[in-house]
Amino acid sequence: MNDRQLEYFKTKLLNWKEDILKESRETLSHLQTETENHPDLADRASSETDRALELRTRDRQRKLISKIDAALRRVEDGSYGYCEETGEPIGIARLEARPIATLSVEAQERHERRERVHRDD
Repeated sequence: MNDRQLEYFKTKLLNWKEDILKESRETLSHLQTETENHPDLADRASSETDRALELRTRDRQRKLISKIDAALRRVEDGSYGYCEETGEPIGIARLEARPIATLSVEAQERHERRERVHRDD
């Protein structure tokens, strides 16, 4: 991968991370202001369900941020864009679709097949 491509993916990762952090700040602000006490049990249950869903989504995004940070470290150390399993380059199209990818398409398919076989046991 050339320097221009690395810079492109670094910028893409940084922008993605910033978008997630911005959404998280908005959610936090929303949850702090959304402290109404609903007199109706159905309204209260609906509000609690919405809050739980928001928090679950934020937890997934927190995990995604750690994957983005790991990808940024790989950009810095020169290992970004190479499959962790085979050492072969990961296709640009795959990285465009999933910039945090650590496995090539073939290695990911093998991993998923092994996971499916072991899950059935």
